[in-house]
Amino acid sequence: MVTMRAETVRTRLDALSRAGLPWDEFGEQALDLVTKAVPFDSACFGTIDPVTHMVTGSVKSGLDDPCEAEFAHHEYVEDDVSLFTDLARRQVGISILHEETEGDPRRSSRFRDLFEPVFGLGHEMRATMRTGGEVWGGLAVYRRAGGSGFSPAEADFLDGLSGVLAVGVRAGLLAGAADRATDGPPELRDAATGPAVLTFDHTDTVCQATVAAEHRVAELGGDIWGELPQPVLAIVATARALAAGRTSVVPSVRVRSRAGRWLTVHASPLAGRGRAAAQVVVTIERSGAPEVVPLVVAGFGLTPRERDVVDGVLRGASTAEIAKALHLSPYTVQDHLKVVFDKAGVSSRRELTSRVFFDHYAPRIGDALDPSGWFAPNP
Repeated sequence: MVTMRAETVRTRLDALSRAGLPWDEFGEQALDLVTKAVPFDSACFGTIDPVTHMVTGSVKSGLDDPCEAEFAHHEYVEDDVSLFTDLARRQVGISILHEETEGDPRRSSRFRDLFEPVFGLGHEMRATMRTGGEVWGGLAVYRRAGGSGFSPAEADFLDGLSGVLAVGVRAGLLAGAADRATDGPPELRDAATGPAVLTFDHTDTVCQATVAAEHRVAELGGDIWGELPQPVLAIVATARALAAGRTSVVPSVRVRSRAGRWLTVHASPLAGRGRAAAQVVVTIERSGAPEVVPLVVAGFGLTPRERDVVDGVLRGASTAEIAKALHLSPYTVQDHLKVVFDKAGVSSRRELTSRVFFDHYAPRIGDALDPSGWFAPNP
């Protein structure tokens, strides 16, 4: 049952989500608050790539051995119950394992082979974190075997936190981009091809910026030390509204530049980080999917059409959905899939998704993330 502290927890989480903490620090503090309303013995709080819905990082509580490889194996190879990629596609992205399995959680391989024998856990509840129609994170909470399970009321409460938790993750990704841009070595900060990051003081004046930001602002028709382009001014104002609690969505806008490129402008307040409480960070990046699909194309030698089909598979789309999106027949999609499977050396969608995760995500988990949710370029 949800405790009487639920509304207090919700209020504190809302304030925490706008504090400008790096996503992992936000996750740790968010777990400390959530357990006051929905008690748990262990938990995992993670970031999710909004394009492929694959896990990109995690912080854990109450688990002596994180067993990262084992978690990944069950999530992307063996299990098929309440996976985060499935929850991300549901209208209500929350699941109580006992309900999903009709009271037999051992139907889940992660429960049967990992949770129960290794950690002594008996109950699991999972939720996705989404804002602006995109999934940015996932949360799993656990209780020990022999204890009470999670209730529908607790699931409703956790589902109600989805937006505010996603705001905290999104704000944390921007905060991380600001840290990398201003705290890194000068030769990295000054690279015109590096991160495009600006910070604004309490008067909405630019106080720090990377060289790449000067180029991006100029591409949008403005001057970083003079008249800023309207999209940047508007998004800073929206970030102020987020800091004041007048909105619950981390601001983001897509703009066509003078060079004909689509750019995405993100902003977030940076309160509570030992800096001026009213600072705002803005990042500007090229719009579009993260680099994972181009990497798959390069590695497997796929054609542009095969790349589009793989993009749909990674998003969890059905053959019919892929066919409709690409204006193809389902039979043509199946033909493309057969070729993709042959090139990738796999025999199913599940194996393809697993191959992509272990080739392109697992080796980089723990690295910094950029504002799109993909891994930031290595220095």
